[in-house]
Amino acid sequence: MTTIVPASTSQALAASLADEGVGSLTVPSYDRFADGETLAAVPEFDDDEAIIVASTATNDAHIELLQLQDAVREAGAEDVTTVIPYLGYARQDKAFTHGQPISVRAMAKAISTGTDRVFMVEPHEPAVAEFFTVPTESIDAASLLAEPLSDLQNPLFVAPDEGAIELATTTRDAYGSGDVDYFEKDRDYETGEVELTPSDAPVEGRDVVVVDDIIATGGTMSGAIEVLNSRDAGRVYAVCVHPVLAAAALTKLAAAGVERVIGTDSLERAVSDVSVAPAIAARLDE
Repeated sequence: MTTIVPASTSQALAASLADEGVGSLTVPSYDRFADGETLAAVPEFDDDEAIIVASTATNDAHIELLQLQDAVREAGAEDVTTVIPYLGYARQDKAFTHGQPISVRAMAKAISTGTDRVFMVEPHEPAVAEFFTVPTESIDAASLLAEPLSDLQNPLFVAPDEGAIELATTTRDAYGSGDVDYFEKDRDYETGEVELTPSDAPVEGRDVVVVDDIIATGGTMSGAIEVLNSRDAGRVYAVCVHPVLAAAALTKLAAAGVERVIGTDSLERAVSDVSVAPAIAARLDE
């Protein structure tokens, strides 16, 4: 028997995995001491195998994951699988200037100490798997993004940069029809400013789906939506695997004229209309 151990960040997704037949749920406790330190525990855990499900969008979430790994080992787990629906620090996969850390490498090494294997959902850079010291696999989820889309008029699936065109293509293929294109994006890493150069694809009157792996601050996505609306596109949808939606991201998208924002439950947000549980369950069953 396998027990699913949800982090506080991934409770709904863990429940969906239980519904998929992956294992039974245990109920952890999540506490905080007066000095701010966290304490994640598994008082009801009693099994040989554990699957910990934890998105690590914050520093506290990283600590909580490490504590849950240690807690299940202390409670007798001999085999631990760690599922990371969203891996924080994944975009810090290199030292962009002298003296900077490769933050995701540090996180990966720490996570590896408490688990036998790792599964990540659609990491920003698949190569980050190499930073883990245990067997690590990536799970594709872009095809799930097409599920809430219906009755699109002459659809165009657009990536906000060339690096995301595979995601846009996968989403288009799952939907079943439409064209694929991308914006050219030039980011200034000193200032953080992004310049979008629109493609030549005709958009007038067409429903456009802008597809990316992450919507963080919404700056790039809202810029793309503004360009599309200025060219008289029909409805414009923003879809992503990981709806970080930091600060005023949703407001930016609304102000840009988005029709709807769609994300998965890799991060549990109000726009998480798609569950990655089936994709995770299928990989765990292999």
